[in-house]
Amino acid sequence: MENKTKILLAEDDENLGVLLREYLRVKNYDTDLFTDGDAAFKGYRDSGNYDICILDVMMPVKDGFTLAKEIRQMSPNVPIIFLTAKSMKEDIVEGFASGADDYMTKPFNIEELILRIEAVLRRTITTDVSQSSYKIGNYMFNSTKQTLTLDDDEQKLTSKESELLRYLCVNRNGVLDRNFALRTIWNDDSYFNARSMDVYITKLRKFFKDDPSVQIINVRGKGFKLID
Repeated sequence: MENKTKILLAEDDENLGVLLREYLRVKNYDTDLFTDGDAAFKGYRDSGNYDICILDVMMPVKDGFTLAKEIRQMSPNVPIIFLTAKSMKEDIVEGFASGADDYMTKPFNIEELILRIEAVLRRTITTDVSQSSYKIGNYMFNSTKQTLTLDDDEQKLTSKESELLRYLCVNRNGVLDRNFALRTIWNDDSYFNARSMDVYITKLRKFFKDDPSVQIINVRGKGFKLID
């Protein structure tokens, strides 16, 4: 589903796996659960569009470290978080050597896991937004100079307008998750900040009024989509 962040969850403890999967779905993450490493590998190979992988280490058929290495061969940049009962220093080192972006030992707080997921995704997107110039329809947007230009008409953007538009560009024709944008740009997903972001979205729409091919639409219950 393009409208949600998609998670591959590999956990051989079925009770824990189902609990995590349902909790992640409540938090608006599209989550697929696999109970052994080989099934998880086949699921990743056949789908190929997961945004992040959460892998148990000790799994039947194929362990998490091996699975991570194989996933990395297909997708070098997909984020990976390990969940494991192992806490020995050498296991943590091996985990990061296998391509982990983060590592949590059991038992863990499920809310902390959500925060770790958001932090890893934030780092990944921040890497992707190193680009500073974007063509949006007939407009040119420069996120460094914070300008939006149409022909000879240059509009100066505020910092929040520029940052919000930059994330929309990175997710162009896909959905920018509402909560992610709030926590990344406003550092808080409170009601008042959510209303503030809605105002900024309205302002951005007005900036593109001279090019009907550009739209910023609401995706109900999920976020916003820049269509170009």
